[in-house]
Amino acid sequence: MKPVTGVAGTSQQLEFFMRCRVLAILAFLAVVLASAASAQDRDYVNGRSASDADVPPFSGAVWVGPTLYLSGTLGLGPDRSVPATATEEAHNVLGNMKAVLEEAGLTMDDLVSVQIFSSDVSDYDAFNAVYRTYFTQTYPARAFIGAGTLLFGARFEVMGIATRAGS
Repeated sequence: MKPVTGVAGTSQQLEFFMRCRVLAILAFLAVVLASAASAQDRDYVNGRSASDADVPPFSGAVWVGPTLYLSGTLGLGPDRSVPATATEEAHNVLGNMKAVLEEAGLTMDDLVSVQIFSSDVSDYDAFNAVYRTYFTQTYPARAFIGAGTLLFGARFEVMGIATRAGS
């Protein structure tokens, strides 16, 4: 992207970026809330309850009907360290997502929507090089969002929505 000189151009770009980011988040939340409001039963993957005080307050994923909503996941090392390269971290974060999907009986190809939050959008190409290797069919809808600082200094946080085949 060619830099825009002058305060007005920079301000307009920032305003446009923020509006796009807000719209993407609102669209995702609308889908989640519509499904959560339904009377369907929920099943949890790596479920945690309010009484689980020693773990982070979220479940790995939630089934609502034929749809699986995956929580955001990071690609940190076992000791919560940030990997040395964006490529390593991309492998870790996508491997974590794949593991949750497999536990739910799904694959990466069952994803219909993915959101990637990135602390540095210059890691876009490195992330994409790894991302391509996790799919064998058509890619899901996706957003790659510049997010500023992420938890624990991570480069990426990834969340998604998947469905059972034939549903």
